[in-house]
Amino acid sequence: MIMLNLLSWWYSAGWANFLHRIGERLANLIDFFSIDLLFKTLFAPFRQISAGANKIIDRLVSRIVGAFVRIFIIIAGIACIGITALISLILIIIWPLIPLAPIVGAIISIVGVTF
Repeated sequence: MIMLNLLSWWYSAGWANFLHRIGERLANLIDFFSIDLLFKTLFAPFRQISAGANKIIDRLVSRIVGAFVRIFIIIAGIACIGITALISLILIIIWPLIPLAPIVGAIISIVGVTF
């Protein structure tokens, strides 16, 4: 009875909860990096300081530094989101197979396969 309840949970409520957590994880990463906002403010000044006479040069340098920092964060964000999505896809594929692991292990041990 316990195994039946476990399998019932695994393929219904457990599956739904697992998919919900994956969706939340990806949504949190997308919100954390805010790639759309970084693109909108790509050439906005970064930590603007005005030094008096050289305002034009200061603003230009500030915008260039801001663009480089934002581009680096965009690339890192896309990489993190992509890696997380790939790992999540692999976990989604593996999830329904996990309850079969003890059965496969028993069969392997009966047959006598060694690794």
